[in-house]
Amino acid sequence: MVTEAQVWDALAEIPDPEIPVISLVDLGVVRHVDVKEGRVRVDFTPTFLGCPALEVMRDAIADHIRALGAEPQINVCLDDSWSTDRITPAGREKLRASGFAPPAPRDAAAPTLVQLQGNAHRCPYCGSTDTRLENIFGPTPCRSLRHCATCRQPFEQFKTI
Repeated sequence: MVTEAQVWDALAEIPDPEIPVISLVDLGVVRHVDVKEGRVRVDFTPTFLGCPALEVMRDAIADHIRALGAEPQINVCLDDSWSTDRITPAGREKLRASGFAPPAPRDAAAPTLVQLQGNAHRCPYCGSTDTRLENIFGPTPCRSLRHCATCRQPFEQFKTI
């Protein structure tokens, strides 16, 4: 019989299709796991509506559950939007270690554009806060491009969503 802990461990092995240094669990898209009588229901929320990796994530989750010997039921939940606050501390460190600046915690009092344009974003390479926004449009809707004036490295900044 498959346990909930085994399912969470298996899901923690699935890399995000766009940023493989972080797992779906560390990214915080897996919301709930329920195990009953050989069936495993997983609820997950993509990072944004219309995510091009939605099917890839759904298939990977189902494959990992089948590998445990259980029947998967995968529910895509769109009733509550994903937030960067759902990224685990371990996930934030994996992002930083691989050259991505993790998102700042959400601040209801500060508008997103102010957060993006501020110099409070730490360079993932040297730790400097002397960084600037190069382009608000990164390779995906949740990332922007920044540049560090200290070490002169470009890096991607996760937008606070």
